[in-house]
Amino acid sequence: MEPERSAASFWTQSNALLRKSLTYQKRNIRSNIRLVLIPFFFILILAALQSLQKNVNKQLSKPDCGSSDQFYLTLSCPIPQPQEWAPLLQLPSRDYRAVRSSFLPSDLPDESCRSRHDERGYSSCPVTLLLTGNNQSLGETLAGNMLLNSPPPKSAGDGMEYIAHNVMGSDSSPQENMFHDYDWSMDVVTIYNVQRHCSPNSSFYLPVREASLQPKICLPLWRNTSTEVNNELYRGYRNGNSEGKINEVLGAYDFSNSDKNNFNVSVWYNSSLKSGDDDVGEVLSGAGSDSKLLRLPRAVNLASSAYLRFLKGFGTNMLLDFVKEMPKLQETPFQMPDIASMIGPLFFTWVILLLFPVVMKSLVYEKQQKLRIMMKMHGLGDGPYWMISYAYFLTVSVVYMLCLVISGSLTGLKIFRLHDYTIQFVFYFLYMNLQIAMAFLAAALFSNVKACSVIGYILVFATGLFGSELFQAFIEDPSFPRYWIIVLELIPGLSLYRGLYEFAEFTPEASTVGTVGMRWGNLRHSKNGMREVLIVMFVEWFVLIFVAYNLDKLTSSVSGKSPLFFLQSCFGKNKEHSSSLRSGTPSAQWQGSTVSIQMDKPDVTQEMEKVESLLLDQDSTSHAIICHDLKKVYPGRDGNPEKFAVKGLCLALPRGECFGMLGPNGAGKTSFISMMIGLTKPSSGAAYVHGMDIWTQMDEIYTSMGVCPQHDLLWESLTGREHLLFYGRLKNLKGSALIEAVEESLKSVNLFYGGVADKQAGKYSGGMKRRLSVAISLIGDPKVVYMDEPSTGLDPASRNHLWNVVKAAKQDRAILLTTHSMEEAEVLCDRLGIFVDGRLQCIGNPKELKARYGGSYIFTMTTSGDHEEEVEKMVRTISPNANKVYRLSGTQKFELPKNEVTIAHVFQAVEAAKRQFPVFAWGLTDTTLEDVFIKVATTASQ
Repeated sequence: MEPERSAASFWTQSNALLRKSLTYQKRNIRSNIRLVLIPFFFILILAALQSLQKNVNKQLSKPDCGSSDQFYLTLSCPIPQPQEWAPLLQLPSRDYRAVRSSFLPSDLPDESCRSRHDERGYSSCPVTLLLTGNNQSLGETLAGNMLLNSPPPKSAGDGMEYIAHNVMGSDSSPQENMFHDYDWSMDVVTIYNVQRHCSPNSSFYLPVREASLQPKICLPLWRNTSTEVNNELYRGYRNGNSEGKINEVLGAYDFSNSDKNNFNVSVWYNSSLKSGDDDVGEVLSGAGSDSKLLRLPRAVNLASSAYLRFLKGFGTNMLLDFVKEMPKLQETPFQMPDIASMIGPLFFTWVILLLFPVVMKSLVYEKQQKLRIMMKMHGLGDGPYWMISYAYFLTVSVVYMLCLVISGSLTGLKIFRLHDYTIQFVFYFLYMNLQIAMAFLAAALFSNVKACSVIGYILVFATGLFGSELFQAFIEDPSFPRYWIIVLELIPGLSLYRGLYEFAEFTPEASTVGTVGMRWGNLRHSKNGMREVLIVMFVEWFVLIFVAYNLDKLTSSVSGKSPLFFLQSCFGKNKEHSSSLRSGTPSAQWQGSTVSIQMDKPDVTQEMEKVESLLLDQDSTSHAIICHDLKKVYPGRDGNPEKFAVKGLCLALPRGECFGMLGPNGAGKTSFISMMIGLTKPSSGAAYVHGMDIWTQMDEIYTSMGVCPQHDLLWESLTGREHLLFYGRLKNLKGSALIEAVEESLKSVNLFYGGVADKQAGKYSGGMKRRLSVAISLIGDPKVVYMDEPSTGLDPASRNHLWNVVKAAKQDRAILLTTHSMEEAEVLCDRLGIFVDGRLQCIGNPKELKARYGGSYIFTMTTSGDHEEEVEKMVRTISPNANKVYRLSGTQKFELPKNEVTIAHVFQAVEAAKRQFPVFAWGLTDTTLEDVFIKVATTASQ
């Protein structure tokens, strides 16, 4: 006899998984290439935007100071000698001047003045000036000193000097500053001479052009308190009145407690709205608010001059000749900021985080498709799986990041080119490890690919937005507690964002000051958070990888491990569960429920006594499988009661036996197999495979177990040969022994010839997949094999061929098989158990079951409908206790107890009947296994 093969070592399992993974990834090379090239395409988009930005900055950096383009003139070019501008008042536009209304006092002019025009086409509405103070007589005196009753004759000076001696105003809209106050090049520029009374039209010469001078009446009105002034201004404001009308005033003065010894004045002025007729859109948007300050000096000068005249007489003047801004140097032209530095933290956070849902989906896919548990059931340990999977994801991540950094550097992005590449490598390498550990941890919490994909991408975009909108503000706020920054950096995506933010912060400095970007020495600076980020990621990676590994062990195992199972190596394995069962103590119950075993079935009772005897004698290793009071209950949901799938199963299966489990759909067969192969956890009871407890030693059981699941668990892109090579290596087959075993397996299931062995499993038919699943379950000489309906979907020829394979595999191997085919059960199984409603109803070999539950012959006869009664009389003469079980159109079927009839007597009776009436057909059969199954299932369900 061939010596028993030892279990595959850690490195043998790792080699098997590595070879399988390389083959699998080679078949998916296009997807992998597209994945690692994603950064390249994003970099191209960013490089195109940055190229456009450079072209714009190039144009902005070369202004033509000799040009008449006011944009360059006012923003870029030097102005050593600012132009002198006339000090003017800002007058309300003629259609908006204050008039009498329901919400304004009656001393204002009537609204009809807006529609009355003089011979020159100008409105006759005066501009209104509001006054208040503690002393009305003084206030009115000062108001009279502000404005001349008539203009003095034009002096010999130019227009600027004339304006300095008179109170002038304009309803034109000033621009952003006095360098571009109002456009003198316009065809119509109206300057108003503001006075108490009208005077004849006159004209004067301005430095730029000839402009017409129009008189404008100013109407000073007294108000008792500053509150009245304020309310009137507010209610007359464009959006402040309920009637939607506009009533603007020139301004208002509050002389407060002014007297001969004290001058105290407050000035109201409109700094919010333009006054031109065509500026309503800009008015409502608040445009030009700062420009109104340019007209304020004349308003203040009026009050000062009036008070001086009050003290010194009318001939005293305080002239305001001109206003001008301070000279300015040539300004640095407006430059668009570096796009990569500006959007880099958010943009590259999203690009790098896109790997997270990809890794998580790959891990959850193997769990959802049960490929992970399939590999585990054939001997693959958690350690090799983690090492090879982690190495693959890390390799892809490193290539992904190299593609990002190299393509970014080649396209000239400063966020990559200007920093020390070793810092970048350390930062990205640490984060890739942290991201993979986070993906393993998240994958342990999901079992559905679609759900994990949605959650993964939500986390990607939410992390980037949170980092950009909030986390960055926290970093830049010196009052925000630093320890909270570290707490937030414990979120892996935010630690990535912080590192990219630090790179972006150093990028503008490197591009403008001439430094070389971030270096290792910069990490010592207190304001540089990169060192803090590297430390946080390094520590968190160790913590997450430890937690993820142990959580994965906990969720992927059905052996009932506690969360601290990793400490068992220090204190020894807990054998309390096994010891209590071996000593005959009752098995555990669940939720206070108990399930009794029917004791009126002697074969089932005998099997239970056999199991208890084996456990008491501690002889569980003499049988391949021993189950004792094994139970499985599914908790009730949505108001439904508990579902008892397996109710106290006792079974002992020796080596070299094929045990068939029959039962209707929903009887609990698949639930029993799932508990035995580690897919689901038993509710209570015990089961041993070669003496190893499924509660605590499932990992050891996997090394000597083969499984053909009910549904084919295959990789679509791997061939049949590659599947068998992988599982053969897991069973510690090597070299020529492996090649020989694979070829023999392929030949045994008729997948060797015609190139079928090297055809991808995704292109197999359903029957070919079932045959491959059977071959996988048998390769490597497993000591226990579970086959859940192995011949489903096979044609008769393939089914017979498969039966020969299973019969040959029974040598020194225990096979537990479920099937709905009675013919298959009779051919393959040494013993059968009929499983109904979670219980074994009977157990024995096929002949015993047919003898015990089928003690009758089945007699069938077909005649015309007129002779049915004669047929029944004939049967009663043969067997008085005959039972009619079928009747249809002349065909009748009867059960004849074997102890009442003989076959010769039946033939004689039929020959005699043929002479009395026509007999079209007749038959006598023994009880079939199908009859036994139907009888047992029907009886058990009643």
